[in-house]
Amino acid sequence: MGGHEAPGHHEAGHDSEPNWFFSLLTFRTLTAALAFFGLAGLAARRFALEPAQGLAIALAAGAAALVAVGWLMRQMGRLNVDGTVRIERALGARGTVYLSVPGGKAGAGKVHVSQLNRTIEYKAITSREPLPTGAKIVVVGIVSADTVEVAFAHESERTAHA
Repeated sequence: MGGHEAPGHHEAGHDSEPNWFFSLLTFRTLTAALAFFGLAGLAARRFALEPAQGLAIALAAGAAALVAVGWLMRQMGRLNVDGTVRIERALGARGTVYLSVPGGKAGAGKVHVSQLNRTIEYKAITSREPLPTGAKIVVVGIVSADTVEVAFAHESERTAHA
């Protein structure tokens, strides 16, 4: 079984070498190539160049556009942003009480917390006094995968300055 893996792997390396050109052939790159081919040909004609010179310039401009747009598309495809909201990132985040939170961890309410330019709703508990709807809060702990511990925003500022 091991003898079959090495030749297959070796052949795959050789097969992928010419594929870079075929990977450039997309609708966007071909459209850009045709547009620049036409524009360069038109410019060559306006400057009264010989037809062979105009064709060479148009071909060069089309090829350059094909490669440039292909490279740009590949680079944009590599851009990766992890937009996953993780509750651990909510620690220290500020928000607002949506459904009142009973005090002394007697039950759960709901809060809206701003995270990654989004408003996320979490279940919330507090070990302090009850938090009414609309109160400004800060997340002071993570309880579970969907529950946070919160406190009045002004309390956390007082303890941070103490």
